[in-house]
Amino acid sequence: MPLDVGFVRSQFPALAEGFAYFDNAGGTLVLKTVADRVHEYLLTTSVQTGASYAHSQRASARLTAARARIALLMGARRPEEVVFGPSTTALLQYLARAMAYQFKPRDEVIVTRFDHESNIGPWLGLEALGVIVKFWEIDKESFEIDLGALEQLLSPRTRLVAVTHVSNILGTINPIAEIARLVHAHGAKIVVDGVAYAPHRAIDVAALDVDYYVFSFYKTYGPHFAVLYGKYDDLLALDSLYHYFYGRDKVPGKLEPGNPCYELAWGAAGIVDYFDALGGGTGDRAAIEGAFTAVATHEAALGEKLLAYLRSRNDVRVIGRRDSDIQSRVPTISFKAVGRDSVGIVTETDKYSTGIRQGDFHARRLVESLGLAMSGGVVRVSMVHYNTLEEVDRLIGHLDRALI
Repeated sequence: MPLDVGFVRSQFPALAEGFAYFDNAGGTLVLKTVADRVHEYLLTTSVQTGASYAHSQRASARLTAARARIALLMGARRPEEVVFGPSTTALLQYLARAMAYQFKPRDEVIVTRFDHESNIGPWLGLEALGVIVKFWEIDKESFEIDLGALEQLLSPRTRLVAVTHVSNILGTINPIAEIARLVHAHGAKIVVDGVAYAPHRAIDVAALDVDYYVFSFYKTYGPHFAVLYGKYDDLLALDSLYHYFYGRDKVPGKLEPGNPCYELAWGAAGIVDYFDALGGGTGDRAAIEGAFTAVATHEAALGEKLLAYLRSRNDVRVIGRRDSDIQSRVPTISFKAVGRDSVGIVTETDKYSTGIRQGDFHARRLVESLGLAMSGGVVRVSMVHYNTLEEVDRLIGHLDRALI
């Protein structure tokens, strides 16, 4: 079924202002149902969980229900595999700390040069324990990854590979299931940053066979909150980050120090309700997957319209794939204009109620390695399914003026 764009846009009140929002990789607009759930929770259920009185029992039930809904969204086999936290950055710091005891001097960890710093910095911190960190590089001309290069980095000492599902600069979808098979064949674990993937495609952690997967709800139509998936046995093996009486078997609570933000967890479950409704309202994975199939098709059309315009210019270099193939990219599109400061391009479009952005987007190692850090970094246009072809046409007109 084609995407019902009218229904979609009616669910995001901020769109009524007429602003064309193309900074979605930095943080999407929020669903009304999410805001309503947060509001309702705070006014009716803002008590501590775990007590015997009715309000506390309701709070506990809502947290349990929210965890189950997010497990459904991610394709997790059990709700206990869902860990809530304040952000992807914080959750990956938590994970690195909880895993630290598993590493010995001269063990190896592989990180990428094409990831957001959230999935690089925490693992570099293990060098203080004598861990050797290797970098998986990207081809600087084609912007493509090479699994052969990863295989050359893997060794009997490799314990972990940290990789992004989608680059927040390039928009490229990396073959995570294939990478996971390769990593597991070498006896290592894989942790995936799914922040730039989650708004665009259905996540299925079981099918991907990843050990850990993390993303932020505020970049997926929800509140400033995040989730970490971990295979249950892997979570059991982690150190506790909570009080001493939260033992290793207390999953996921031992990884949620201070307890999760209950109202944001309840609010985030509204994201699942939305995609369920968008996919037919059957309440199962089929609805979620159907919704994201329609999302992907719509987004590919958005991406192709902008990419066709950029390809038509000889003064612009697309940083990433130049096509909008559904299997290979999401509509997070970065470019560099020859001889132009990226800041000036962005500030010109600001005049017309159109929001794009420039910089390195916390993927600084990638932008610097590609030699693109000068003159304001790259210009990024990041679209999601509530954007329209008409909005892209508006943006193209503004870019025409900015690139004169």
